[in-house]
Amino acid sequence: MKFGIIKERKNPPDKRVVLSPKACQKVLNTFPKAEIIVESSPIRAYADDAYKALGVSVADEMNDCEVLLGVKEVPIDALIPNKKYFFFSHTIKKQPYNRDLLQAILAKNIEMYDHEVITNKQEQRVVAFGRYAGIVGAYNGFRAYGLKFGLFQLPKANDLEDQEALINELKKLRLPAIKVLLTGRGRVGNGAREMLDGMGMRRVNVTEYLEETFNEPVYCQIDAGEYNKRKDGVRGNKADFFANPEEYKSNFFRFAKVTDFYIAGHFYGQGAPYLFTKEDAKHEDFKIQVVADISCDIDGPVASTVKPSTIADPIYGYHPGSESEIDFKNADAIAVMAVDNLPCELPRDASEGFGEAFIKNVIPAFFNNDKDGVLERARMTQNGKLTERYAYLQDYVDGKE
Repeated sequence: MKFGIIKERKNPPDKRVVLSPKACQKVLNTFPKAEIIVESSPIRAYADDAYKALGVSVADEMNDCEVLLGVKEVPIDALIPNKKYFFFSHTIKKQPYNRDLLQAILAKNIEMYDHEVITNKQEQRVVAFGRYAGIVGAYNGFRAYGLKFGLFQLPKANDLEDQEALINELKKLRLPAIKVLLTGRGRVGNGAREMLDGMGMRRVNVTEYLEETFNEPVYCQIDAGEYNKRKDGVRGNKADFFANPEEYKSNFFRFAKVTDFYIAGHFYGQGAPYLFTKEDAKHEDFKIQVVADISCDIDGPVASTVKPSTIADPIYGYHPGSESEIDFKNADAIAVMAVDNLPCELPRDASEGFGEAFIKNVIPAFFNNDKDGVLERARMTQNGKLTERYAYLQDYVDGKE
């Protein structure tokens, strides 16, 4: 089986890669029948020479490879017909801007495997960049806090080497006695928690957070069960919430009344209640002044997130009264950091973590006859058609929705 590590061609440039040089070496040492060719790239976090130094072949074209591994969407004109491709296609939710891409994948008889739907038997995702989104998002949130209030100026995350360097910068901060709220206990939320713990911030429970005053900065990590409650007053739980989100209403405002800085690292499912609305943000008791929205659902559960921001221009202001964008340093503005490609700012760490998961969960499937069904579950297209699992995309492909 000959794998190709393709050059990232989407703009803005993405320095991440599915397999780092050491990861490639591990694949070759573990699976004698595997071959890897790396497409030459001037932007990748690892130079071509780093691959060559470990005995990995580097080439200018990928036609000889059977399986092509990338991160972001491949431009239509760069797709090679009759190949197997792995990348984030951003089509599984019927995203209108990528309809043409999925149509081209089918027309070119490509077998498409989307990283987002690579799952285990329990249907849990097994390869993702979420942890690194949480790591960078939390850091960027503190950077936004410092800039909004003129307290400190952290360097940009993508100017630093790795997570350890980010934590070292956060350790230097002298924060006021603020309360920091973190939603989510998945990869994203726990990645953000690594940063809060790493910088030495005290963690408190929900009761302490809501009822007590502190003379030091503290944080509280909460999940769906704490910021939602059943409409009928019956005691709910997380499993019930995910099964029946429409039966719940937000219980978030009690946190908004005491929170200075909010880090949104939760997963938002269709039909779930919004955490806080535009009306909530207008309330005189609403206290949140800085939001790091790692989840970045536009016009969704976090009302102040009206657009994604960029690595180049990561912070904007939301004015609750006018429901519009203003300068984030304005006294009436909520400062919003809503970069939607955060792991790009830590490309080496993100690539290494992703590669470990890919080697553990995906590569073996090519050599064990896919005994756990990993490839079957992730295969979106085959023989020029959508597979049965992804047949729900047919009307989207046909332009009917």
